[in-house]
Amino acid sequence: MKPPYYSVIFTSIKTENHEGYDKMASKMFTLAQQQEGFLGVESARNEIGITVSYWKNLQSIKNWK
Repeated sequence: MKPPYYSVIFTSIKTENHEGYDKMASKMFTLAQQQEGFLGVESARNEIGITVSYWKNLQSIKNWK
């Protein structure tokens, strides 16, 4: 990705009951890909999860929200 671009950072804390988490994360990614201005995503999970999505501009983020 060539700057300028914007990022949205989402964090989560994993609980003992994480049923459906992977399915919801996959659905969120699929929906984000369909949005105009979406550039990509990176994610890491352990006890704490962090997902960073990248967007072309602030309006794209507002529309996704």
